[in-house]
Amino acid sequence: MVKSINFVVLGKQETASEFGKKGTESDLTLYDRKESDIIKTWVIPNGFPEKIQPLFQAINLAEYVIFHVDKLDKFTGEQIIALDSLKKEKGILTHTFDVDESKLNLMIKGTVVENYTRVEQDKVKEEMNALEPITNDNPAELLIDHCFDVKGVGTVILGKVTNGTIKQYDNLKLYPHNIDVLIKSIQMHDDPVTESICPARVGLAVKGAKPDEVGRGDVISIENAVDIKTEIELDFQKSPFYKSEITENQGCLVSIGLQIKAAKFSSITPLKLIFEKPIVCKKNDIAVILKPESTTIRILGSGKIL
Repeated sequence: MVKSINFVVLGKQETASEFGKKGTESDLTLYDRKESDIIKTWVIPNGFPEKIQPLFQAINLAEYVIFHVDKLDKFTGEQIIALDSLKKEKGILTHTFDVDESKLNLMIKGTVVENYTRVEQDKVKEEMNALEPITNDNPAELLIDHCFDVKGVGTVILGKVTNGTIKQYDNLKLYPHNIDVLIKSIQMHDDPVTESICPARVGLAVKGAKPDEVGRGDVISIENAVDIKTEIELDFQKSPFYKSEITENQGCLVSIGLQIKAAKFSSITPLKLIFEKPIVCKKNDIAVILKPESTTIRILGSGKIL
């Protein structure tokens, strides 16, 4: 069975080109390489820092973080806050020679990044190669990041198996639309396979869903493995760096998995959000509230879904 490891590369994003071959390219760009029976994938949020959304989507596609700090500015601060908000505890930290290490230490103090393995720039690859795949045997679930129509094949979905195993000819559900889909075929690293175990990146040819019915952040899973909601309550913690007030009926964007959805605050204490469109979620998923138009920090706060 082919195993998989997924990394997000932050800070100096071009570092990813040293690790693998460029594949899918959008506001998220993926690089990959197959080494014996392990496929490694590196994702960069190249739509960031212009937009905050790709940062969270890229981090949510990875089990491990490679944070190559090349400057100390507000965008480095946003990346640190994003990693801390999403509780990304497994990572490698390095920095360029012109970065002031004492200032970097102050920025990461008290965050998950403080506990990353620190290495010199030329030792990142060596440290990365020592990391092991992380898998589970929970009910089958796939997180979608791209979808398109392929002539002669039909709907092709790209994504990450986040739980369990997905097999050829599985009959599953596409959420939030609750559409029945059949997995016609599976590819990993352009090779056909009959099954993929998490956290594999896969290409699926599916029957039952058209490309315009599939969006980034949608989930394919066994029936009733996820919740579909238009209102959620959070165990919320406001970011100490976000200084503006939060008020009822104020609009925001919410990041859950790869979903970035428009919402309003329906209540402040407890904190509740109402969405314009249904979201896919589970209890204890982390939701991060974003204000992309903010001129200072664009991350308002975060919390687990109750």
